[in-house]
Amino acid sequence: MVTEIDPICAIQACMQGFRVVRLEDVVHYVDIVVTCTGNKNIVTREHMNKMKKCCILANMGHASAEIDVASLATSELRWEKIRSHVHHVHWPDGKYIVLLAKGGLANHSCTSVPSFVISVTATTHALGLIELFIAPPSRYKQDVYLMPKKLDEYVASLHLTVFNAHITELTKEQATFIQKNRGGPFKNQHYRY
Repeated sequence: MVTEIDPICAIQACMQGFRVVRLEDVVHYVDIVVTCTGNKNIVTREHMNKMKKCCILANMGHASAEIDVASLATSELRWEKIRSHVHHVHWPDGKYIVLLAKGGLANHSCTSVPSFVISVTATTHALGLIELFIAPPSRYKQDVYLMPKKLDEYVASLHLTVFNAHITELTKEQATFIQKNRGGPFKNQHYRY
């Protein structure tokens, strides 16, 4: 099941076979709740009060504010550390939930990020910083910019050797037909992978 605020993402989830639901409608019987929004208070104390015993709660979003962990810091609830990054939060009625990484980013706290992912990310960041450093001052205003597809494709091409991958090059005729440069970028700037 998936919860969603964006109708486009909701229809994509439906087309992938997921049920799109509201958290408040299912929170009392699901076994696992994972947030991944980057927003604040996606899972509130009211939600956690309704969770069933042993429900696993984790945050894999972009911010540590997705689960209202501060609301769990009360004298009525008891925290039990099970192991690193795993806590049981006990309610007075005997129910407990399994909270991962104290509501922080479980994908950073509870796992190690593969070195390959770090390499791709660091390469992209480094090339982006180089672009900002060498660009004329008038090129970029104080704003948020997307990395150019050409740069993303370059970083990807640098890492293909890890997989012993060899990509096919467009012929001149093919490039003309799809109205793209033979060397890329192959997708429009607004395209999302």
